Amino acid sequence: MSCEDAIEPQGKLLRAWQLAVLRFAVTLDDDDRMHAHALAGEVDRFGGPTDGSFRFFRRTTAELCRAICGHHEQAEAVLWRFLAQIDNPRLRRAFEAAIAKDRTPPRLVANRTRPNEDLWKGLASRRAAGR
Repeated sequence: MSCEDAIEPQGKLLRAWQLAVLRFAVTLDDDDRMHAHALAGEVDRFGGPTDGSFRFFRRTTAELCRAICGHHEQAEAVLWRFLAQIDNPRLRRAFEAAIAKDRTPPRLVANRTRPNEDLWKGLASRRAAGR
């Protein structure tokens, strides 16, 4: 087994944990929080000693969940620190949108011009083209 083979499952598990934290940030559902904690426990077991003393991801998940809910005195710093550690740009943008203070949903369609507005602008009229 090469070193790359051992890193691949860790990377997938870490990405699943990040997605679980993102899902909780979006839904604020208790089931999603529990799922993020469960994945944190798996990451801790996968990367640490077998005696269960490694609790970094469980501790971090608890801190993140408190910060997402606003129950942490340094919530903004905790969330931005986690955001800075996300290496995937799309995941980072999604998490940034989820923790935005205003929580206004993004507009799906930008301001459109009316369909007929300026449609024929700059074209010669039929009468002028036929002469």
